[in-house]
Amino acid sequence: MARILWGRDTSSNVMKVIWTLEELGLAYDRRDVGGKYGQTDTPAYRAMNPTGLVPTLQEDGFTLWESNAICRYLCAAHAPGHALFPADPQARARVDQWMDAQQTVLNRPMAVVFWGLVRTPPEKRDAAAIAAGVAEAAKAFGLIGAELTRHPYVAGETLTLADIPWGVHVHRWFTMAFDRPEVPGLRAWYERLLARPAYRSHIARPLE
Repeated sequence: MARILWGRDTSSNVMKVIWTLEELGLAYDRRDVGGKYGQTDTPAYRAMNPTGLVPTLQEDGFTLWESNAICRYLCAAHAPGHALFPADPQARARVDQWMDAQQTVLNRPMAVVFWGLVRTPPEKRDAAAIAAGVAEAAKAFGLIGAELTRHPYVAGETLTLADIPWGVHVHRWFTMAFDRPEVPGLRAWYERLLARPAYRSHIARPLE
């Protein structure tokens, strides 16, 4: 099977899919598009993904976009019953809940902090916006922090897809230079993620 992942590996959403592919042991060919590589506004790319965003997955004649949907598909199609995406409906729903919560409560404030501190020159930074983003992101991380004081991973005793969207961002949280509020359980979880080869290789990388 020809499997192509379109998207630059510095994108948090592309990182989710890379991490999932690596955990499942699935072969893939990643191609740089988006950001400094451009190409996402071309007719060819828009025919695959009308949003013009990354990532996009192609498997032979099948095309799929939206990072969380891709991660779920990879598990359901190629590793049914894998611990990453449990078969039990209630356990799976809990995973889905936390995956989607990252998009709704963490994504926006983390984007403000990341773009403000990593991709904006110091003289152009909006310190007030960054501080507000840090405070809001800390509250969001507190949601999973409460879970992580009860069990080692977001949705229970083992790594699942629930950890992947949040785990991409927790590396940024602990790597960027700012005074971060203490979130119980978060640092220990981050250390557990760092023990995984796929996380160390593809997620815990210098920020750019």
